[in-house]
Amino acid sequence: MSKLPPVEKLPLALRKNVRDEWDNKKSEIEQQLSDILTIPWTIDVNPNQIYAYATDGYAKESLGSCIASYINGAIHRLKEFVDYSGEQGLNELNTICHAHILTIDLDDAKRFSCCGADIHDGKLRILFAPGRLGSNIDDALNRDILLKALNEAPAPASDGGATLSFAARSDISREYEPKAEELRAQIARILEKPDIKLNPNFEDTFAKLQQESKTNTAFRSDWESLLGSFTRLYFEGLVNQLKYQKFDQDDLLREGFHEAVDKGEIAFRVVDKLKNDSYCECEVEGGVLYLQCTSKTWGSNIDDAARHLVDRL
Repeated sequence: MSKLPPVEKLPLALRKNVRDEWDNKKSEIEQQLSDILTIPWTIDVNPNQIYAYATDGYAKESLGSCIASYINGAIHRLKEFVDYSGEQGLNELNTICHAHILTIDLDDAKRFSCCGADIHDGKLRILFAPGRLGSNIDDALNRDILLKALNEAPAPASDGGATLSFAARSDISREYEPKAEELRAQIARILEKPDIKLNPNFEDTFAKLQQESKTNTAFRSDWESLLGSFTRLYFEGLVNQLKYQKFDQDDLLREGFHEAVDKGEIAFRVVDKLKNDSYCECEVEGGVLYLQCTSKTWGSNIDDAARHLVDRL
């Protein structure tokens, strides 16, 4: 759908409403937005352009109030996002929305029934559907819509390997990183190997699961938001198996582990084919213990990956 040109001049009553309800309050609202997002943001809205799509109701009769409602609703949703996602999520949002501009535009691609959001040229755009200007204003930046917009936006540059999506990075920061050291320390205590290393191998896993998601319509749609969680669970499954198999009580088992895993590293990886099991398994290769599965079986029977560890040593 092609965009309409802005109207040349608003009716007097609307110009007054825009002045009183939007222009006079804009700087204060911009400050609220900047305070929530912790760095300076600006709001770029063209009332004459938006009015071109006003057919009736709120936007037609009170354009300035309508604009202010969209922006205030967005600010409320952004505060919810920051409270939920924390400093890591806030930094991600400010990086992805690198222009630090909030604006309102037509959903010319017709992605939303009433309103929604995307990120275009580093700007965070509130979008309204054709014919629905002023409808469901407070929902434009609800959590699901904002997360989807962030996830679909171009990600920050990566130093080699696959570029992780926002959903994947967020799950890693919430579900893996805060617990990784304690998890590593548990394994170190069981094996009496203080410098044991864990390698989550996120970029390679992401690339392989992304390919699976493109070719397998039955593959779970939420895989990106579980990348950190499931990787942590594979390592937690190893902890459970080490205890169950009595590695914490048997010097001989620990000695055999250290002889085989002489690099002192435990890694997770996705492989094309399993050698010994149906869903997941462990394999010692090049002095590294790998917990592994295929892209199709990722997330299935997680606790069983190290079930046959003694046989692999």
